[in-house]
Amino acid sequence: MKSSSNYRIRRLVLALTIAASTASAHAQLRLPSVGVQLPQRIGPLDSENLRIPGERLLNTAAQPILRELRLETVGKLLRQQREVLEADPRGEPVVRREILAWSPSAASLAAARAAGLTVLRERVLEGLDARLVVLQVPAGEDTAALLDKLRALDPDGSYDFNHVYTGSGTQPLPGGQPGAARQEPAPRDGAPRVGLVDSGVDTGHAVFRDAAVTRWGCDGAVHPAAHGTAVAALMVGRSERFRGAAPQAGLYAADVYCDSGSGGSADKIAAALAWLAGARIGVINMSLVGPPNKTLELAVGAMVRRGHLLVAAVGNDGPAAPPLYPASYPGVVGVSAVDRQGRTLPEAARGPQVMFAAPGNQMVSAALGSPPYRIVRGTSFAAPTVAALLALQLARPEPAAAKQALAALQRQAVRADAASVSNETGHGVLGAALRNDPSAFR
Repeated sequence: MKSSSNYRIRRLVLALTIAASTASAHAQLRLPSVGVQLPQRIGPLDSENLRIPGERLLNTAAQPILRELRLETVGKLLRQQREVLEADPRGEPVVRREILAWSPSAASLAAARAAGLTVLRERVLEGLDARLVVLQVPAGEDTAALLDKLRALDPDGSYDFNHVYTGSGTQPLPGGQPGAARQEPAPRDGAPRVGLVDSGVDTGHAVFRDAAVTRWGCDGAVHPAAHGTAVAALMVGRSERFRGAAPQAGLYAADVYCDSGSGGSADKIAAALAWLAGARIGVINMSLVGPPNKTLELAVGAMVRRGHLLVAAVGNDGPAAPPLYPASYPGVVGVSAVDRQGRTLPEAARGPQVMFAAPGNQMVSAALGSPPYRIVRGTSFAAPTVAALLALQLARPEPAAAKQALAALQRQAVRADAASVSNETGHGVLGAALRNDPSAFR
């Protein structure tokens, strides 16, 4: 009984210390938290003294709490979208009654039909030289059981759930309305370009006034969202008080959420990557996290082999958490987050998947509505800085040029020991001077 009471006390202290130290309560545990509302003027706050006890707790007894919070978040998503989502055997959200087949042969489709599945939709991934077929599970049948049966019938095929990846579009900032839609200028000849796979971008925001944005997804409709807007601004935004890492770059933004209950699914992400491959965008930011998935793995592998650099947030489930994807796939540039003093955020993942770190706390980005800027925290908001810096080095996908771009950033990265690579910050911290500090918005 005493142990249970202590656990509840630790959990309460954890929630209070994080909220006080960051002014952003959720720290992007799977679903993103772009933080609390940034007032027109930010008053004095002794955030460093408040931060320390929270960090100690996170680095010791709080690891089980972090994992429980993540599971609670996933559970909430499944409850809210029970009509379109279900859980796989590990509890991860998947699109209900859907199985993905990567470039299936005629014999593979025959095996699927023999298992009782029907073809729901099919997409040619021209940029990846592949074909993605979505198979539907009959009503009343168990998706996991049919997936196992299909794999047994066709062991050489590539089948998986249609997993849903979170990190954008599912937890908007409180209040506010998106800015008015506008006609985006065409990308300038010779200007760098950077890709984004996320939720929708509010290009009516002041930071995108001069930005060239090319959109994909949602059947041409526009669905601005808080997370996609904040991430895009950190790459290409610019205003009187705000500057992204590469405001001169053209943005190719794929919205894989579109305000849909099944948004962020593996088939939509694969299709977005194929579009960006066809447009020959060298560097692509993916501030998304989720479980391993065969379809996503094959799409990512195809991009990496073609010389694209995929930059992904490593996630905020804590140092002891299992690796998250796509950041943990081979060849992906995994990015962690640091605070103003260069310290790794206590909730950020650790491991060999971390290649770089960048500012991800004590900073602001663009927001929907009013006020137009809000505090952000988490690895979701560190990855776009690294992506933008790489985009300045890699004009188009090419394997040798991609290696050179990574080598150039490794030389720029700041770390205590230039000869080592750590599980916290990888090759070191990039873009510390690019942090948009809240003090500029007082």
